[in-house]
Amino acid sequence: MTRRALVARLDSVGDVLLSGPAVRAVAASPDVDEVWFLCSSIGASAARLLPGVDRVVVWDCPWITRLAPPATPEHLAVLAAIIDDCSPETAVILTSFHQSPLPLALLLRARAVRRIVGASVDFAGSLLDVRLRPGEDLEEDQPEAERALAIAAAGGFTLPSEDDGRLRIDEARFAETVPDTLPERFVVVHPGASVASRRWPEELHAETVRLLQGEGVEVVVTGGPDETSLTGRVAGTAGRDLGGGTGLGSLAAILARADVVITGNTGPAHLAAAVGTPVVSLFSPVVPAVRWAPYGVPTVLLGDQRAACADSRATDCPVPGHPCLTGVRPDEVVDACRRLAPALFADGPKVTLQEVLR
Repeated sequence: MTRRALVARLDSVGDVLLSGPAVRAVAASPDVDEVWFLCSSIGASAARLLPGVDRVVVWDCPWITRLAPPATPEHLAVLAAIIDDCSPETAVILTSFHQSPLPLALLLRARAVRRIVGASVDFAGSLLDVRLRPGEDLEEDQPEAERALAIAAAGGFTLPSEDDGRLRIDEARFAETVPDTLPERFVVVHPGASVASRRWPEELHAETVRLLQGEGVEVVVTGGPDETSLTGRVAGTAGRDLGGGTGLGSLAAILARADVVITGNTGPAHLAAAVGTPVVSLFSPVVPAVRWAPYGVPTVLLGDQRAACADSRATDCPVPGHPCLTGVRPDEVVDACRRLAPALFADGPKVTLQEVLR
């Protein structure tokens, strides 16, 4: 009989990528033959890139995804069928500090899943067999990848000694078509983000592209299918516009070839970390950088982390003028690129490198 573990992470691309080390820990267990990964339709493309995942199963969660589907009997029956098909011996529910594992644990228990692992500030009763208590036996202010690893470890799943715990994707799974005319060395600018509070203004992105081009640095601008107007304006005549032309796998391949990625707190920042590329992070403090900054790669973090919007989890900036990010100037971003990849610039670094290593 195949011994299966179900790992659940039900939100977005970046969240799924940050769960990768925990997935590898579960997959490394001698007691697990297969790992099934339960995720949203938004996060599925990232889940398919993770080493250790044998099967991706998709279900949009009514209490986690931003576009929450109705919690109808029919929708819950879809999840029940997935659980029955998997028939896991153990389920590991990965959540952020503002999410509860208990609704999913209840549905898993109702389908006779015998062992469930999660982190909950609320009393879990008989719903969790292994419960971590955030703020008590689970540190709140730690990188999200380490939080997920801690939840897995509480269930008895640890990484092998040779695994450094950084983000990773399976290169064989992202072998999609990429442009064969990419520059030999270049910077990627990814100006979009899922919510407005995390976006640096497009005119500042565009000015950064022009400044980099003036320094002799090639720039590639990326974005999703709904961001082609944005990427076109940001690229202008100085950068190469690939907006709408890449799936997540081909984007991963492009980021892996780049010297530096400039982006906000969004999925491609974590994708860059997963392929080992340094990041200039235009980070809005609406969520804590200690938890959500790019993990495990050299990073320069820009943005006022003490701004009034800090920890608000706002999707639209609550402060007029969006000062936490509009205060970042394009020349600062160019200098950050110089610090992370001095060989791109003819005159080398102009400032002392202070990398944030996570």
